[in-house]
Order: sequence, then C-alpha cells, then structure tokens
Amino acid sequence: MIPVTTLKGKSVALFGLGGSGLATALALAAGGADVTAWDDSAASVENASAAGVKTGDLWALDWNAIDALVLSPGVPLTHPKPHWSAELANAAGVEIIGDVELFARERRAHAPDCPFIAITGTNGKSTTTALIAHILTASGRDTQLGGNIGTAVLTLDPPKAGRFYVVECSSYQIDLAPTLNPSAGILLNLTPDHLDRHGSMQHYADVKERLVAGSTTAVVGVDDSYCSAIADRIERAGTKVVRISKRNVLADGIYAEGARLILAQGGATREIADLSQIQTLRGNHNAQNAAAAVAACLSVGVSENEIRAGLASFPGLKHRMQPVGRRGETLFVNDSKATNADAAAPALSSFERIYWIAGGVPKEGGIASLGSFFPKIAKAYLIGEAAPAFAETLGDAVAHEMSGTLEKAVADAAADAEKDGGGPVAVLLSPACASFDQYKNFEVRGDAFVKHVSGVPGVSMLVAV
Repeated sequence: MIPVTTLKGKSVALFGLGGSGLATALALAAGGADVTAWDDSAASVENASAAGVKTGDLWALDWNAIDALVLSPGVPLTHPKPHWSAELANAAGVEIIGDVELFARERRAHAPDCPFIAITGTNGKSTTTALIAHILTASGRDTQLGGNIGTAVLTLDPPKAGRFYVVECSSYQIDLAPTLNPSAGILLNLTPDHLDRHGSMQHYADVKERLVAGSTTAVVGVDDSYCSAIADRIERAGTKVVRISKRNVLADGIYAEGARLILAQGGATREIADLSQIQTLRGNHNAQNAAAAVAACLSVGVSENEIRAGLASFPGLKHRMQPVGRRGETLFVNDSKATNADAAAPALSSFERIYWIAGGVPKEGGIASLGSFFPKIAKAYLIGEAAPAFAETLGDAVAHEMSGTLEKAVADAAADAEKDGGGPVAVLLSPACASFDQYKNFEVRGDAFVKHVSGVPGVSMLVAV
C-alpha cells in the first residue's frame, strides 16, 4: 500500500467503494487523512465499514470544511451530468481528484525521480502496459504495475529511488488527475469511445492529451488526426515528443516496416527490433504497441539489448491474442477479450488461415464489418445467442457450423485443423461478442477455452491450465 501522506490531517470525502475506491480509502486513512466514505451500494458501504473505513452520508457533511473529494473513476464527473457528490464539491469549491492523482502527489513528495511510465489510448493500452512492465522486470528492475489494468495504483509498493512504475490510465482516471506528470507518457491512438461520459470526441481527446502534455517525454502514435495534432501542439509548447507509427514512415521517431521496428533519428534510420518471430506480438496493432514500449523504455534508461530480450520473452496478455497451445502446425489462440467486431479485427488480420470460434451475446452491427477477413477463414464455429445471426452474415462466403457450445467448437475446430494440410493454421477464439449468455465474463470464457484446448489429444500447452 501507498499511504497518502500528502493529505495528512485533511478532511476528505470519498465516493465509490468498489475495489479501487476501497483501496484508496484505506490508503488515505493510513496516511493520516480524516476520511468519510460513501457509495450508492449498501453492500459496498457495509464491506468498507467491515474493513475499518469510516463511512457516512456525504450529504450530511459540512462541505466548507472538506479539503478534497476523492471520486472513483467509474463515477461521472461531467457527463451526462455530474454525480451528486461532484455537484456538492463543486458548489463548495472543493477540488475533485482520483487515485492516480494521489499517486502522482505521493511520488513527487517522496521519490520525484523514480521513473513513472503512464499509458493511455483507445486501443492497445493494456498490452502496451503489460509489455513495458515485462521488459523492465526481465531486465532486473524493481517494477510496479497497476492502474486501469486491474491493480489499484495505491495498492502498489510506496515510491522510492530506483523503483519503476508502469500505470495504465483510462480517460476517467486522467480526468481526475490534474497534476499527472509521468517521466514518459504514452498516447497510442484515439477513436470514438466513452462519449456518453465525455460529451464529445473533442473533450475525450482533450482529456487524453493531459497525460502526454504533463510528461517529461511524450510518446504519441500519429496515425490518427487527433493524436497527430496533439503531438504537434504539445511539442510547440516545449514537451519532448517521440512519434510512433504502425503504417507511415517517420522522419523522426519509431515506425513499423512490416514486423521490423525502425528508429529514425537525426536523418538516419536503423532497425531497432524485429517482431517477426514473436508470436505474442503478431499483427500491425502490436507493432504500434511494441514501438510505444521501445520508445518509453529508452526514455527511462533501458538499453536496446535489454529491450530486445524483453520483447522476445513477452508472454502476452491473457485473453488477448494469447497463444495457449500447439499441435503440429496448428496454433490455438485465446482472444476472448474481443467482445465486439472491432476488437476481433486485429486477431483476424494476424493469421492467414483461421478456424474461427465466434459468438455469444451480439453487439450492435454484428460481424458485417469483418467481411474483408472472410477469405482467411477456413471455417467458422458459431456459439451462443449470436450463432443464427452470424450464420446469416457468413452465408455462402464462409463454411460454418452451429456448434452451440465452446467445448464442441474447440473439438470440431481442432479436428478440422488437423486435416487441413495447407500449412500453418490458427484455431482462434475471437468471439466478437460479450460472454454473458454462457459465461460470467470474458475471462471465464477464455479460461474455459484453455481448458478445452488442453483436452485435445496431442496438444502441447503453452500456458498453465
């Protein structure tokens, strides 16, 4: 835990007592703050009270005596309208902050020079975050990994000299972190997302910009117009910017040329890494993730040899294009996190011949947008509620069967792949659907896929079951 000493002796209101909110309340109390916490869920309030957190109705507080409102990132700050606790704070002129802001303040107070890499973007941030943490850990550095990737940032070990932090930041967290100042800040890309919480694409982009604008070194993907403009703007303001691209040659920065990462600097270019033999970094989207990781690691003093070794040994992010087993020339891939068509596209683009397992609870638009990948699909195995609609979309273009269950789909796909005879193939779970008709969440679905693959005769597992 990181005790929040920067609010010692202060009166703090906190709203939101889920996982990160409860961790924040405990960290504030451990640092000496007088915390009053609340949640709209009675169960969450009861759980916090049992953990020793002082709880109380925030409506009853004297807000003129409150120094800060700490808001959980899932709670609306501005759109579609501010949460009632935010309205109370705004009316009293009380600052509203979140756990990432508290971490940034503790770092500045106790170890301002310890390297801190923060990652954001619409797509790819979890893989990039995990990859950077792996490179640092593999090189022997004391590395702390947290944030939006699933570990509350204030549950990490306290800042000290020589300790590296790698923190994934959502737009919600950045919105609550006005003084965020990482050593290296990464903005991967921007496409429309969470607009119900930000009101417009421009506001969403403005929030994301704050992370790189406050960085010592900003690593910015420049393949979309929003990020390209951000890179230019913050560079003019004096921030050091390293541009990255997965599809365009850059005069300065790191760009992908197929599976090769090219460093362009001072008019010269050279290959800095080759991803062609790294199964966990297949695809153009992973070239962008790797380019960002390389740029950030270089900026905090990691050597090129250490970076290349870390890239080569990266195990991948669980449930995201994760190689889990192999039998002959068949690779079994768990991409359960692909819960809509856009999320399934990177995996479908990364393999040349695919036995595709898809289906679950369909999202709006189905899989029609994936039509350009249909020629790569040897056969599709359809499961869950979406199976009839997906079968209609595939029509005569793709051979398919109504498998119904994941267990049957794995068995049938494995049998057909073994008879393929056409070279390397992938049995790919990339459902393009939510899991809730058959599984609690995508993680449970992915674990079930791994279990079923382990039962296929002759498969050598690449992950623990």
